Amino acid sequence: MSLEITKIKYLPELRETAELAEKIWHECFVNIISEGQIDYMVEKFQSLNAMTDQIEKQDYSYFAVREDGELCGYFGVKPESDDRFFLSKLYLRSDKRGRGIASLMLRKVFQEAEKYGKKRVYLTVNKNNTHAVEVYKKTGFAIVDTAVTDIGSGYVMDDFIMEYTL
Repeated sequence: MSLEITKIKYLPELRETAELAEKIWHECFVNIISEGQIDYMVEKFQSLNAMTDQIEKQDYSYFAVREDGELCGYFGVKPESDDRFFLSKLYLRSDKRGRGIASLMLRKVFQEAEKYGKKRVYLTVNKNNTHAVEVYKKTGFAIVDTAVTDIGSGYVMDDFIMEYTL
């Protein structure tokens, strides 16, 4: 297995990542939120237009995860103005889970946070996404708060806020 994690720099890579995001979201969240909310959130947060806007106007960076050259995951991060680093997105295809790849992805997130001089990494995760919550806990993240966020069109995100101290 040859695993590579690289910063996304070009539009074709970002387009490929947005296409993967849609597939992963439909496999990952099908028993957690409604199909309508999945479609809405993919368009609002994970589409090519959304990702482009996040990079160009909101200081996000995206990283592609490739195994043997094939895109199988990605993550998006953003440095905050305080001592925190926001892990906005971290997704891996279901057929690649349970093999330590997510741990390598998180290690890269921590390295990026350290490059910015940050002391903490935080994220939001759906309260009902028990698998992800357990993975983050196993890595050393702790639940520090909860948030219910209105995202429009009658949908809300009901999340734990989790934090990791570097």
